[in-house]
Amino acid sequence: MLTEERHQFILTQLKQHDIIKLHDLISATNASESTVRRDLQLMEEAGLLIRVHGGAKRVTALQTELAVSEKSNQSVTEKETLAKLAVSCLTAQDVIYLDAGTTTLAMIPFLQTSANLTVVTNGVNHASLLADYDIRCFLLGGRLKNVTKAIVGADSIATLKQYRFNKVFLGANGVHLHYGFTTPDPDEAAIKRTAMEQAEMTIVLADHTKFGQVFFTKFGDLTQATIVTDHLNQHELDQYQQHTDILEAIK
Repeated sequence: MLTEERHQFILTQLKQHDIIKLHDLISATNASESTVRRDLQLMEEAGLLIRVHGGAKRVTALQTELAVSEKSNQSVTEKETLAKLAVSCLTAQDVIYLDAGTTTLAMIPFLQTSANLTVVTNGVNHASLLADYDIRCFLLGGRLKNVTKAIVGADSIATLKQYRFNKVFLGANGVHLHYGFTTPDPDEAAIKRTAMEQAEMTIVLADHTKFGQVFFTKFGDLTQATIVTDHLNQHELDQYQQHTDILEAIK
C-alpha cells in the first residue's frame, strides 16, 4: 500500500471510529510498525490527527456538534456497555436526571420499572422512550435545539432549579485532565451545570474516545463527578484517577 493510500485509509478509519489502535493499522495496511508510526507522526504534524498512546484519535473542532442521527450510529457497543454500568449505580426510589445525549438514551432500556424511579430529562427522545417503558418522567420545557433534540434555555434552567436529584447522568463531548468536562454548546452546558448543582451524585458517561478531547464550553471539573467509561489504558487510568472516581467496564 502506497503512503498516500495508507494516509487515506487512516483518515477513513478515524471518521468511523474516532480512535484507532496502532496494531490494527499495522495489520490492516500490512506495513511495519516503524512505517505506521511515521505515518501518524506526519499526519499529526499536518493537523490531521492526534497521536495517543498506542494509536491515534480524530481531531475535533471546538464547536463541532453532530446531529442525534449521526451520534446514534457511533460507538453503539461502547454506549451499551456504559449504559449498563451506569444503571448499576441506581437504587430503588431514586429520583434521577438524564441528560439529552445518545449515551444516556442507551440507559433507558435497562431501567427497571419495578424500581419506582422518577426521571427528569431535557431530551425529547428520552421522554418518548421513557413513556414507552412506562417509567415516570418529567420533560423540561423551553427551546428545542433541533440538532440534538435537547430542551435548553432560561425556562428549562428555572424549572431544573426547583428539583433535587439522587443521581444525575450526563454525557460529555470532552473529558480532559486540565479543562474538565466540555461540550460544544453553551446552552447545553448551562443545563448540565445546573443539573450538577442539584445532584447528590453526578455520573458522567464517556467512552475512551472522549478522553483528552476539549470543546468550546466547560460545564464541570473532574472532581465534581464520577466517570463511567468502557476502557482506558493504564497510563490514562492512573492520571484521571488522581482527580476523580472512575467506574471502568470489565475489559
